[in-house]
Amino acid sequence: MPERKVDVAVLGAGPAGLAAAIAAKNAGARDVLVLDRNDWLGGILPQCIHDGFGVEETGASLTGPEYAESYAAKARELGVELMTETMVIEMDSRRRLTAVNRDGVHIIDAGSVVLATGCRERTRWSALIPGTRPKGIYTAGVAQGLVNLHNKMVGKKVVVLGSGNVGLIMARRMLLEGAKVLAVVEILPYATGLPRNVVQCLEDYDIPLYLGHTITRIHGREALEKVTISKVDKNLRPIKGTGRTIACDTLLLSLGLVPENELARSIGITLDPRTGGPMVNEHMHTTANGFYACGNCLHVHDSVDVLVREAVVAGEAAAMSSVKGLPFGAKVSRGLPVTAGKNVSYVIPHWVETPGTFDLALRPSGLIKRPVYLKVLADGKEVFRQRLSCALPSTMVRVRATLTSEVIGPCEWLEVTLDEQRT
Repeated sequence: MPERKVDVAVLGAGPAGLAAAIAAKNAGARDVLVLDRNDWLGGILPQCIHDGFGVEETGASLTGPEYAESYAAKARELGVELMTETMVIEMDSRRRLTAVNRDGVHIIDAGSVVLATGCRERTRWSALIPGTRPKGIYTAGVAQGLVNLHNKMVGKKVVVLGSGNVGLIMARRMLLEGAKVLAVVEILPYATGLPRNVVQCLEDYDIPLYLGHTITRIHGREALEKVTISKVDKNLRPIKGTGRTIACDTLLLSLGLVPENELARSIGITLDPRTGGPMVNEHMHTTANGFYACGNCLHVHDSVDVLVREAVVAGEAAAMSSVKGLPFGAKVSRGLPVTAGKNVSYVIPHWVETPGTFDLALRPSGLIKRPVYLKVLADGKEVFRQRLSCALPSTMVRVRATLTSEVIGPCEWLEVTLDEQRT
């Protein structure tokens, strides 16, 4: 059973894991090891053949495979060790990892660990859609992989449930491949994907979007024959008498993503019940000493550009902690709690350790079409303000905030709010 020591171990070779590994190397870590269960690098990006990746970061609009390869090439160039087809099956609070691959069992002692384990798609059962279990029902990501990687067309008459980004992109993709996309059905009164995807994937192709609707029954025994869609009330419950059927042979589910945190949970890392990801401070340090988190296992991102910026913070902090012994806090009680206030669903970081400038990432809890002010309150007193043109639940808000020792020192808690600008 081979045993080895590394400065930084990164779990996951998606864009977050690769970016964190590169940042750790650049910050002075000598031995950086990335482990991933897949036989490729880049996570989900190789099947995302549309462009739009890296625009904020580089100014160039890259496809998913191009973006993933740019990070994989940089990691190799810096000497990051990449172990694919390797599953981490166990870890403990001392940062001792047990991994398996075709060469056997590996024991890895890490100075720091970066969790970049990504997320998984919600299935039909999370929506509790009644009906039969015919063929022709796919999650949007599975359908994307079949079409883009394996050249397998999944259907000809398509309905999409959920208006998340992957669902919107796949609605367009199926149409371009010759299918008829009959409807995108969204239970909320607004689309949950980025506004640009609503325009570019639906409106530009005249694909109908049914807001405030959901699927209330699936029909068909051996194969999908049709679905029933119904309007919902303000409590998101189907309204009787509003049902209508749509004949189709394919249903794509875009019901959201769930962060993968079984390993984090196994060692008692505290998870945020709202995001499903670890609670972290401004350095992406979790509640377990030497463990950092980034990417979609921390919270589900809208764009890879924002995800990568958080991963760089995690990678740099992991290297500094491992190589230089700089503490970044192991307990929530040591820091200043940051809570989600008015019109905010969640906010990251969950606590702040030291004064200075750091990134705040938050998700609006509702749709506000008019200008709003993002405010940071210290014990109820406003200490930071930034104006935003609007607030959309589909679009993560990210700002740079500076909090001085005069602010952090005497106060007991911070609160982040979104307040409508009054005329």
